[in-house]
Amino acid sequence: MEEKEILRKIKELNSKISKNKNELSLLHSRAELYTKIQDKSKAINDYLAILKANPDDEIARVKLDMLKTIVKFTNTDIYANPNTNLDPWLE
Repeated sequence: MEEKEILRKIKELNSKISKNKNELSLLHSRAELYTKIQDKSKAINDYLAILKANPDDEIARVKLDMLKTIVKFTNTDIYANPNTNLDPWLE
């Protein structure tokens, strides 16, 4: 799926979500699309909104943890820390 098509689908979902904010499946779908285009912060926000509405949603919890881990390791610069005993990859 091309990015233009994904962005078009996100716009459609935005419209549906604005009309029905309690439909968590729409938020799941949008979060998946955001993940596909590497917009992790918006995907994280959608998963947080899902968990706020339904704290027992295991799919959202797992995907949120995965995205947070990806962001953490993407932002970790192993050469920026002079402490060679602290290996960020082994946490």
